[in-house]
Amino acid sequence: MQLRGLAPTTQRSYLHYLEDYAKFFKASPEHLDLEAVRQYEMHMLHERKLSPETINGFVSSAQFLYLTTLEMPWGRENFPRMRVGSTLPVVLDPEEVATFFDFVPSLKYRAALMLCYGAGLRISEAVAVKVTDIDSKRMVIRVEEGKGRKDRYVMLSPRLLAVLRRYYRATRPAGPPTRPADGASQPAEWLFPSWRQDRHLTATSLSNACRDASKQSGLTKRVTCHTLRHSFATHLLEGGTDTRVIQMLLGHARIDTTARYTKVSAALIARTQSPLDALGPKLKPVQKRRK
Repeated sequence: MQLRGLAPTTQRSYLHYLEDYAKFFKASPEHLDLEAVRQYEMHMLHERKLSPETINGFVSSAQFLYLTTLEMPWGRENFPRMRVGSTLPVVLDPEEVATFFDFVPSLKYRAALMLCYGAGLRISEAVAVKVTDIDSKRMVIRVEEGKGRKDRYVMLSPRLLAVLRRYYRATRPAGPPTRPADGASQPAEWLFPSWRQDRHLTATSLSNACRDASKQSGLTKRVTCHTLRHSFATHLLEGGTDTRVIQMLLGHARIDTTARYTKVSAALIARTQSPLDALGPKLKPVQKRRK
């Protein structure tokens, strides 16, 4: 998995699925066959009542194990996936976004969550931003090794820059930073450092802060860090930003992933003219039939 460049979270997920799979049959997966994979899928579906997304996660891990690691003479068609329903993401309107931020008490968490909304960052990308990634001259933020280990640039709004500067001045000691000893490498200066040395804020910690603020705000919609990212994309689309530009900002590999935001934009739907309105005003009135 390391040689194939799988993300650490994906590696942990695959190991978790396969460990439970081996425990279920009380045997090493190398001694099991495709029928065992299907039986375990049915166990996950009917007995454990797990979602199609979770079952497909197991299928991905089993497929990687048997086809890549064990090099079994099978094909991808031997690992059928469950059909996943098409769901639309939850999106906040601008007033709800402002209300949500009012209930984030910590300046640190508010700045990190504003990165998710103001720049459309994933939670894993927001917590891993370095101070040097903020380019106030060009008004961009460099996202280093985002999903798929791809770098990209996103916009840095003046309001977001003001929030980040206020947070940075409030949490950093005055004076020049200390330099490492000769021959030592300069450690990364995380924008949101953890209490642990040389670590950044964890995604779990930011997610918990987002959940607490969501409960305190009284909003009927469930707010997560990814909800803020969805809202960022939808509000850009409603403002007239081209879908290709939104795709680049979000770091999507495929345009159809970005295009789904057209399905949740109520403002965009409301602005779309019906073909009935294009018929013109000269329609003959309905005449009553004589009995």
